[in-house]
Amino acid sequence: MQTNPPAASDGTDGEGPAAAAARLTGRAVTGERRLSGALTEVTLDDGLTVMVKRGDGPGSVRAEAAGLRWLAAAGTVRLPALHGDDEHWLVVDLVPRGRPTARAAGRFGRDLAALHAAGAPAFGAPPPGGPVDAYIGRAPMRNVPGGDWPRWYAEHRVLPYLRRAVDAGTVQPAEAADVERICERLPGLAGPAEPPARLHGDLWNGNVLWGGDGQVRLIDPAAHGGHRETDLAMLHLFGCPHLEAVLDGYQQVAPLAEGWAGRVGLHQLFPLLVHAVLFGRGYAEQALTAARSALSV
Repeated sequence: MQTNPPAASDGTDGEGPAAAAARLTGRAVTGERRLSGALTEVTLDDGLTVMVKRGDGPGSVRAEAAGLRWLAAAGTVRLPALHGDDEHWLVVDLVPRGRPTARAAGRFGRDLAALHAAGAPAFGAPPPGGPVDAYIGRAPMRNVPGGDWPRWYAEHRVLPYLRRAVDAGTVQPAEAADVERICERLPGLAGPAEPPARLHGDLWNGNVLWGGDGQVRLIDPAAHGGHRETDLAMLHLFGCPHLEAVLDGYQQVAPLAEGWAGRVGLHQLFPLLVHAVLFGRGYAEQALTAARSALSV
């Protein structure tokens, strides 16, 4: 029996996060602390504290839960344990925070390399049980399989967000031409062919949690089959503590192809255009700068 009443409904499905946690875990709730409109810390009657997340849109929770399971199945990077999910709610372990260290960063790099090497059936392949219509953050993202990375990346990662940014007036049609030229030249800019990697898919610093036990855990995946350099480019884009140690650890396990550093901007086009769609002109300008830089190579 709950000793505290659940929070009022968030308007999504008629129940609040505490009630959802109780239903999905089968445990009574003894406390809760709302962190944001989507996140709530909930304490269960056995003393375990979990994070309860409300989905951003249709299929978002199913996509995230499938991604967590798929990444965890590789047995490499660490993720919070998944305690339950449905169409509206996700319940996972709360990760006690610690300080970033070079040692933890090196281990994370090695684990990330092993995760990527676990592979995927195709570029764009969704996690088993995950929907084609998924999300990256709050932006819709379609997981449509393809066998050729440059063509797939252009058609399903760069151009859809470029079109949305143009339609919204965030990018002008004349500016979009630079990104379109990059897409045309991708086969010659992409570097050596690589097999599909098992990607986290939204690997910015906010989704890299430095645990109090000295180990890194990843949250909020937009998992799919992709190019491994895309995950690394996102770590570069928004910064990551001890990034050089992460990269050193990665290269110990799976050396990157020659010229990878020069392709970082190419792989950043996707997240930058997503952010342009969500947050406006500042990110559009960064995307255009990245495109023009790649065109000058």
